[in-house]
Amino acid sequence: MNINDLKAKARIMKEKIGLSTYPVGVKFIFDETTFSSDNIKRLQGYRYCQAVMKARHGEYVFLTKEDISCPAAAAAFGFKPLSEALKNGKSLVGFGITKAESTGKEMFKGMTTIEYGTLQSLYLFPLETAIIEPDVVVVEDKIEGLMWISLSYLNSKGGQRIESSTSILQATCVDTTIIPYKQSKMNLSYGCF
Repeated sequence: MNINDLKAKARIMKEKIGLSTYPVGVKFIFDETTFSSDNIKRLQGYRYCQAVMKARHGEYVFLTKEDISCPAAAAAFGFKPLSEALKNGKSLVGFGITKAESTGKEMFKGMTTIEYGTLQSLYLFPLETAIIEPDVVVVEDKIEGLMWISLSYLNSKGGQRIESSTSILQATCVDTTIIPYKQSKMNLSYGCF
C-alpha cells in the first residue's frame, strides 16, 4: 500500500469510528538502524505498553533491547531471556495475578515470542503521520470503536469468526503486537494488569 493511502485511511478510521487517540504503527527493526530525527524520542526505562501510550497520543518513539523495562515484554520480543521468577510462576503469585505458580508457569510457557536475539528495537508512531509502512497496527480505545474495527475485519474475511488469544499479562506486547505480526491476523486483548 502506498504510504499516503495508509495515512489517509488511518485518518478516516480515526474520524469515522471516533477513536480518542491515534492508531499506532509498529515497525520491528532487525538490524542496527538508529533514529536521529528531532521528532523521534528514544525511550529509556519504559515498558512496551507505555511506548504504545506515547505513540497513541502523537509521539514518535523507539525502544531498544537495552532500554525496555518490562521483563515479560523483553522476553516476548526476544530482547532478553525470561527471568526464572516469571518462568516458574513465582512472580505472578507475588503480584497477586495467579493463585498457583503452576498457572503462571503455564501462562509463560504458551507465550508467543520473537526469536531470541533477532530483534534490535521497535519504532512506534501515530499511523496517520507514518513515514514508513508498519509491521503491525495497534489500536487501543473504547469498546465501541474496537467493535467497529472488528466488524470491518469480519467483513474483509467474509464473516469468518474472530478467534482471539490472551493471557492478560502480555496484553500489549504479545496479544496486540506479536500474535498479529506472526500470524498475520487480528487479535483482541483486554489490557494488561
